[in-house]
Amino acid sequence: MRVFLASIPLDGARVVVVGSGEPALAKLRLFLDSPAELLWFAPDGLPSPLEIPAGAPTPVTRRPDFADLIDARLVFIAVNDIATAHAVAKTARALGAQVNIVDQPDSSDFHTPALIDRDEVVVAVATGGSAPILARDLRSRIEGVLPQGVASVARLAGELRRTVKESVPDFMARRRFWEKAFRGPAADLAAEGRMAEARREMVRLLNAAAAPHEMPPQGLVHIVGAGPGDPELLTLKALRALQDADVIIHDRLVSPEILDRARRDARRIYVGKSRGDHSVPQDEIERLMIEEARAGHRVVRLKGGDPFVFGRGGEELEAMRAAGIETIVVPGVTAALACAASTGLPLTHRDHAQAVTFVTGQPKPGGVDADWSRLAAPNHTLAVYMGAGQAERIAADLLAAGRDGATPVAVIENGSRPDQRVVKGRLDRLGALIARLDLTGPALLFIGETAALAVSDDQPALSEVAA
Repeated sequence: MRVFLASIPLDGARVVVVGSGEPALAKLRLFLDSPAELLWFAPDGLPSPLEIPAGAPTPVTRRPDFADLIDARLVFIAVNDIATAHAVAKTARALGAQVNIVDQPDSSDFHTPALIDRDEVVVAVATGGSAPILARDLRSRIEGVLPQGVASVARLAGELRRTVKESVPDFMARRRFWEKAFRGPAADLAAEGRMAEARREMVRLLNAAAAPHEMPPQGLVHIVGAGPGDPELLTLKALRALQDADVIIHDRLVSPEILDRARRDARRIYVGKSRGDHSVPQDEIERLMIEEARAGHRVVRLKGGDPFVFGRGGEELEAMRAAGIETIVVPGVTAALACAASTGLPLTHRDHAQAVTFVTGQPKPGGVDADWSRLAAPNHTLAVYMGAGQAERIAADLLAAGRDGATPVAVIENGSRPDQRVVKGRLDRLGALIARLDLTGPALLFIGETAALAVSDDQPALSEVAA
């Protein structure tokens, strides 16, 4: 370890920034929302008023003197004149301050790491000053998976730390308590901003830690949209849920590449369904979710697309609420959006479609079918889920309601995946088109004027046309 990153308290600390260029302004921004006393000196002259950060202290247009540097904890120097920089640094060090001269790592007492600031939680990446751009790139990657609400989790822990120490005197028991708190429902609820519920869960855990045989464990359910199959279309929140899960209950439409992003030791339970083959009944899936959560596990119910768009996520949420299970819904990129984007098919278009409707071609057994007569208007895109098996009937209903037989249609199989297939045709030939395709993967039907704009397998991509 060539560098040691220390956590320096800023309450009441004096921080001095010397300079007026962008490097100095960048240092100023680091401390604007901190509790430190921030002093700014600009011996090289003031920057443009438009460049001065909101909330910055009034700049003093001279170099700091001895009195200015008394009690300074950190001093950042970014001036043009090297002699001035070293003179200020010498005075600051003599008074006990740690000094950073920007872009001169060998002359600095410390280097500024790449920081991720989440208020109560600060993450730093350092390379000893040798590769600051690399540190920034690593920071960006870490920032992408760090929950925005992590500060709320830390703040709640800070509120309860003394109470926990008094209630659970044993060090190892206290450590187990915090592990459960930070890896369980309390942390997830706090990160969601549901602070009252998070606090109640923390107190429940604390009572269980103080009397471990009196309270059963309590888990949490995430109902997560896995998107259309491309792992890069997972949301960051979905990825975090996968990486924290103890149990993953997943559908047939969840790709292996998505499951590969999950925690390696998470238990995976397949409950996939396909047309005509419902391997696990819905009530059994819901019972399984409740059972695993009541065993104290973090459960991810992983569903293709978005759980609230023909994914039966609403039914599962109702079942969890009825059972008293804390539940968080994580939306996903629904198949219609992904298929449209991957083929250049705009769902709405000022010239061709002023409305879009998501509709299922396969209603609940005994349920009411879509009113196709109301969906037959021109300049209207229909994205039909689970419609391949009913394509001939859907086309007939739309034609009977007045939709033009020449209306463009597009059939997209395995949308957004490497084996995606796109075929276009006319509404009055949709049934024959589906029969000829011999579909084996999930497919969406797009009906409407904008379907003509999709790039199909039998035509070049737009980039090839332009070339």
